[in-house]
Amino acid sequence: MAITSSLAQYIKATTEKKTFSRSTVVTAIIKADPAIVWKLLTGASDYPRWNSTVVSIDGNIAEGEQIKLISTLDAKRTFKLKIKEMYPQKRLVWGDGQGIRIYTLVNNGDGALTFSMNEKIGGFMFPLYSKHIPPFDRSFEQFTADLKKEAEAIQNLKK
Repeated sequence: MAITSSLAQYIKATTEKKTFSRSTVVTAIIKADPAIVWKLLTGASDYPRWNSTVVSIDGNIAEGEQIKLISTLDAKRTFKLKIKEMYPQKRLVWGDGQGIRIYTLVNNGDGALTFSMNEKIGGFMFPLYSKHIPPFDRSFEQFTADLKKEAEAIQNLKK
């Protein structure tokens, strides 16, 4: 995946690999109100408009609900994910039997927030299929750059 946003050059994901798991994390400062970022993260049907890493999300992003996500990393596969936690404008967690993704928003109190996205995948059988899972770093960097760009554009419209 080619990173299309010049913002992405300043956003770097890191991956830690272990025998039975892999964890990828990306963090960025977003100059926008947490309510704006939260609305983007929880508006399932709007993802493809602003996020170049998502083909589609069907369903309602609400605690206890299930969504169906198709990513550009593997457009032939539909991920069925359960929304496990929602703390408005602070934390969103979804996942399936193989992994969990955590979005965290920390209000910096200066008109900006620190956004982080962490995904851990793995389990006892992970060594058998891990080589078939593409790296997430570039996709995470692009997702975060797209989120930052869209949230800051909305914030600037409100000024």
